[in-house]
Amino acid sequence: MPESFLTALTELTPHNAWEWFRHEPLKIVVVVLAAVVFRWVLLRSIGRVVQVTMAKADARRSREPGRAGRAGRAIAQAAGIDRERHRQRTLTMASLLRSMVTFFVGLVTILTVMQIIGLPLGPLLASAGVGGVALGFGAQSLVKDFLSGIFMILEDQYGVGDVVDTGEAVGTVEEVSLRVTRLRDGSGVVWYIRNGEIVRIGNKSQGWSTAIVDLPVSYEENLEKVIPLIRSVVHEMDLSPDWQAALLEEPNVVGVESITGSVVTIRVIAKTAPEQQYGVSREIRERVKVAFDAHGVKVPVMTQYGPSGGPR
Repeated sequence: MPESFLTALTELTPHNAWEWFRHEPLKIVVVVLAAVVFRWVLLRSIGRVVQVTMAKADARRSREPGRAGRAGRAIAQAAGIDRERHRQRTLTMASLLRSMVTFFVGLVTILTVMQIIGLPLGPLLASAGVGGVALGFGAQSLVKDFLSGIFMILEDQYGVGDVVDTGEAVGTVEEVSLRVTRLRDGSGVVWYIRNGEIVRIGNKSQGWSTAIVDLPVSYEENLEKVIPLIRSVVHEMDLSPDWQAALLEEPNVVGVESITGSVVTIRVIAKTAPEQQYGVSREIRERVKVAFDAHGVKVPVMTQYGPSGGPR
């Protein structure tokens, strides 16, 4: 502390206490109280902005058309625009803003108090500037990770529970922070990936997925019989209550995909909820197989060859 401030403090008596207090100490108290009030106002404003943002988002979603059907509800939930996910993202950004406000208000308050008591700020700021540059060069990757994490949260690129492909690993997201993303792959291995190292990412849980099912039949079969049979099978599956949540619309029998030797391949395309395409594909194959057996539809017979190369 400056010598004048220390001298005044040591010479303090009951008679001159107020004279001493109404100079530097009073200024310090006023600055601290102003900082506390200013921080409270900013934090209160951030809270109000969060409430208004969430209310506007809820009102906008309630007015959007096309959300009443099963496809609309599934897409809305999978695309990350449901209320809970929007709330989590908004609260994360609000927490970041509160931390930044507290840091900057505290820093300005400390510098102001130091100036009031007479501490030289020039050498201190110069040293802090040199240290900041050195720290910036040493922590480039850390800053990059934080900035990438902020943009990922703002843009809602993915969230907890999504299945993503980061290039290095494919798995289910378990945690998203400002610095790292934690996901678990199909083998149970947990991956910690720095946000700044994610160049591109594929989200398999947003919007919808597509199930592509190729059904081989014998070349000798009448397609005017087979294709309507498949259409009736997928139509019954679409009406089944067990598959209302997985299927976003009735599967489409697009027709003959290829003809190879004695095999005619008929393709079925189904739009499904995220990550439901595998179960839908298996169910379509099982139902079509039962229908083929019931109506005597022949499938291609694979010719087996012995060691000599001739058919057995």
